[in-house]
Amino acid sequence: MKLVRFDKDGAVSTGVVVDDGVIDLAKTGAPETDVLAIIAGGDEALTAIRSAIVGIAPHYKLTEVKLLAPYRPLKFLAIGMNYTKHAEEARKLGVVVPEKQFWFNKQTSCVSGPFDEIDPGVTEQLDYEVELGVIIGRPAKAVSAADALSHVFGYVVVDDVSARDWQRHSPTFTVGKSFDTHGPFGPWIVTADEIPDPHVLGLRTWVNGELRQDSNTSDLIHNINTQIEYLSTAFTLESGDLLATGTPSGVGVALDPPVFLKAGDVVRCEIDGIGAIENRVKG
Repeated sequence: MKLVRFDKDGAVSTGVVVDDGVIDLAKTGAPETDVLAIIAGGDEALTAIRSAIVGIAPHYKLTEVKLLAPYRPLKFLAIGMNYTKHAEEARKLGVVVPEKQFWFNKQTSCVSGPFDEIDPGVTEQLDYEVELGVIIGRPAKAVSAADALSHVFGYVVVDDVSARDWQRHSPTFTVGKSFDTHGPFGPWIVTADEIPDPHVLGLRTWVNGELRQDSNTSDLIHNINTQIEYLSTAFTLESGDLLATGTPSGVGVALDPPVFLKAGDVVRCEIDGIGAIENRVKG
């Protein structure tokens, strides 16, 4: 199932994407239409939605609505240097690559829609990072790697937009990763049952049609199972928490010479089996 939030003529609704259209859950009698509540409701909530939309044709074409960020997560966590070639890029830039998983926060106020503009703000070193986003379903505390994926509700495409100059202001990265509009994700939530193996997904980034990143989640250093195990050992992962699982090589700061995003650039991030988000840099 593909769950989506959308705006139609100024009214915000939750829907299910079917082919090139969207079913408005508010028009189906579905018992729950709040995305966070659906995530927390898990299989029971999804079963109720499936029953509610049986035999119902899409109310709108996707081209007739504006897609919004699927929801605002409770925690937005991202892991750094989690692809081997990207870690090598970091080393060449003088960044110390840690032996343990390296996590930082993106403040949830950075969340924006899958096709919204990116506002550079004050940064002079705006960069892109395509990442597979993992949405926690059942709360996870002290979860083993073997059981980790049973706590996943679904997946999204994330662009971990980065203000590289501000990222270097502190070792936590948080400020430089949290500018307003620097957390676009979507275009919808693909529920976990549609992604039987999240570790075989191709992911790519284009800037103005030029392919910059091209890799596969099979190249993750710390896979999703071990990420959830690691984090849940320290603290509870709650329903709706969003994990950005790392970006591959090809980021702008690591090009020779570095190439940062500028006004008018269009960044497209795509992941197999999920879809694509596309964001223009505000100018």
